[in-house]
Amino acid sequence: MLPTDGVMSFPGQTWEKVLSKVKKAVVFMDDRCSESLHWNGGAALLFEAGARNIKQFSSFEAGGQNEPKAVFVVSTVLKGKTADIIKDIISFSHFQYCVVFTTVPHSIHLLANNVTTDLEGNPVFDQFEEKLCEWMGDMNYTAEVMHAPVVFAPLTQQFHLLPAFSEIFPLLEVDLEAINEKRPEKKRFGSLMDVDMHSLPPELQIQIKSLASALSALFEFIGTREESFSVGPMSRLIAGELASHPQAKNRRKSAPNKASIVFIDRTLDLTGAVGHHGDNLVEKILSVLPQLPGHVTDIQVDMLELTHLKKTADTKGILAPGCLAQNQSATARLLWETMLVAKQKEAVMEVRRQLVEAASKENLPIKMSLGRVTAEQLCSYVQLFRDSWGALESHSGVLQLGLAAAQALRHPALPRWDACLAFERLLLQALGDSDLAEVLKQLLPIIKSSESGTDSSELSVDDLLVLLVYVYSVAKEACPGGADKEKHVEKVENELIGALTLRLTRQTSLSPLLQEITGVSGPEELTVEHTHSVLENMFETLRGVSHARDHLKNFSSVYTPSDGAHQIECYETVSEPSH
Repeated sequence: MLPTDGVMSFPGQTWEKVLSKVKKAVVFMDDRCSESLHWNGGAALLFEAGARNIKQFSSFEAGGQNEPKAVFVVSTVLKGKTADIIKDIISFSHFQYCVVFTTVPHSIHLLANNVTTDLEGNPVFDQFEEKLCEWMGDMNYTAEVMHAPVVFAPLTQQFHLLPAFSEIFPLLEVDLEAINEKRPEKKRFGSLMDVDMHSLPPELQIQIKSLASALSALFEFIGTREESFSVGPMSRLIAGELASHPQAKNRRKSAPNKASIVFIDRTLDLTGAVGHHGDNLVEKILSVLPQLPGHVTDIQVDMLELTHLKKTADTKGILAPGCLAQNQSATARLLWETMLVAKQKEAVMEVRRQLVEAASKENLPIKMSLGRVTAEQLCSYVQLFRDSWGALESHSGVLQLGLAAAQALRHPALPRWDACLAFERLLLQALGDSDLAEVLKQLLPIIKSSESGTDSSELSVDDLLVLLVYVYSVAKEACPGGADKEKHVEKVENELIGALTLRLTRQTSLSPLLQEITGVSGPEELTVEHTHSVLENMFETLRGVSHARDHLKNFSSVYTPSDGAHQIECYETVSEPSH
């Protein structure tokens, strides 16, 4: 097998071990593993393998009276909360056979249990099997515990994400301070590049080691010895962990193929991640449509337009949402890949072409139209299918992608996209002409403006926070300054914190982003003191972002100042990888 073929087939292959055990079982799965399954064939994969039911991994779920077999698929260490949930589910069920799959390998379970020496066999898994039998109520019942790296989400055959590790965030100065607080003064680290694995919190160590183990399993599968390069302190730790993995040492001696892998801290260039300069349809779909619950890589598509129901309060949420992951249809997969890489104009034209082609195959009365593709036009094509169940089922993948495109194009938040792009350009120009404090001052009147709701291009709090990330990501090289300027910046930051505190505490609802940042689910729980404290921490993180490239010697800037003939610009950079 060629390495490229192996990379394409590996995510699906990781699920084979799980599929071999789900026959006649009720399957309990946590969100991270569910997201991997979602992009590898979805629930249909388990049902085709003989699963009876699929349920959320929750203490509020249980098996039925006539369901003697359970399979658990989790992305965590088998202790603490995870073990408690498994125990709760088993206690309220009638299982006689339990199989537990964890994405965390046994070697890391030893670390989590403070065992530093290598032991023969899998003693931690063996002990957990005994616990499963105890919870089932009979030591003669069957229990199995094993490792399966079901963490890969193949968005396309060439583009894989690992959503299970989405919470691993690059280290910043604030993290260095927290690490040094727990160390003797003489042993404190001078910079983030000095931080070693053992000094990190245990939970983060487990995540990094699990990520390295998953990547090692991929290279093992494709018979490839990897050469690792890294840019940034977190990437250095991950690359080092992969290089020291026991399997990696063996691969370097015997693997027939060779490949390079580059790890890059995203904080080295956040302008590319938060900027609005992209001309891509999928980027806008992911930005404006609501996330699929429990997922970080997919969104909800409102399927109401495939019915004759009117959009009212009574019909809200009665239909299961559609999504972007279309694994069953080759046509839908090709359309998705085009949407992912093409410019917006080309992508929407391809969506229209596929809808027209599908309607023609089903002999639906389509009215051809040339020129600019609109959201209303795409919706009218989709609605042709709602009276033909067979046609709807045959082309459901293309229809969901068509609806996703239409709903993004007509979304009320989309006009703010252009407003954000305009502000980014203005702020970038201001960074070239003045210092950071003066640039930040320009955000004050925008923050203080009330959200009247009459202007669709008015920036939300989410938009303002993203603009702040954009500014701080380029601020260091655009506005270098001394102690006096730093004091001035600090003064303006305090004004911004005050203005944002007022704006946040006046919100009538909180977006998912604001809920995550503030740690509360609704505006009624937000106090002025809590909001102010959260924002102070946020600005401390932003200052860390502005210093993220300090350790780089070459190509350390993502900012090009104007020379009179060319405008100021930001560009994405990959700088000086090191082994």
